[in-house]
Amino acid sequence: MAQPMFDADALITMFEHASARQGTQLKKAVGDATLAALQGRELTLKNIRTTLKAVAEAASAGAAKNVMPGVDAGELLDRAVAGMDDALLKAVQANRVALEKLVAQGADLREKHVKKALDDLDRFEDTMFAALKKAAAGVEGPLAGAWDQVLQKMQAGGTVSGAQAAQTVEQLAEQMQGAMRSTRAASVRAAQALAESYTAMVSGVLIGMADALQGAAPKPPPAPRKAAGK
Repeated sequence: MAQPMFDADALITMFEHASARQGTQLKKAVGDATLAALQGRELTLKNIRTTLKAVAEAASAGAAKNVMPGVDAGELLDRAVAGMDDALLKAVQANRVALEKLVAQGADLREKHVKKALDDLDRFEDTMFAALKKAAAGVEGPLAGAWDQVLQKMQAGGTVSGAQAAQTVEQLAEQMQGAMRSTRAASVRAAQALAESYTAMVSGVLIGMADALQGAAPKPPPAPRKAAGK
């Protein structure tokens, strides 16, 4: 299994030595680490879940060691969750860009790859919650109580990325239905080919978005795995 591409030790150290006034820095560090890990693989629900769990475990391990005065473990975990939410919001935006390309090529909701992409996008928030819950499952002591509070807060209020994902699914579904009624074009084969390479396309979009923010040259998307026996 491919390992998440982020420096877990650096993240642990940062949370271990964080002061009460470093919330913004922690949030950005977690967001950057999560985004870096997501960029190293296809943007599937399984890979998102694995990445979020690994980042959460690193932040949690650091928070458990923090003995700085005035530091609240729950606040540290809140910052970690907010950072992961920011990274996942970029993943939602990358999905939107890729899906809009499919719409422009004549894709519609009857195609299984498109339907799966929308279904997966709608499950982003549940995937994040499941990953964090699993990361918190092995925690003991005071930090376990802090995780319980963070998870209850997240479940009650939702996430920014989850809300954006739900809105994106609704809007794109409407666009596709409208396009299907107005033009059932001859570009169906092209749309199907794009849909079949959807996760790789989203990964490429996500990499391009992050590189644009950093002023770096775009990197190619990860190569799709070859099927066994080929």
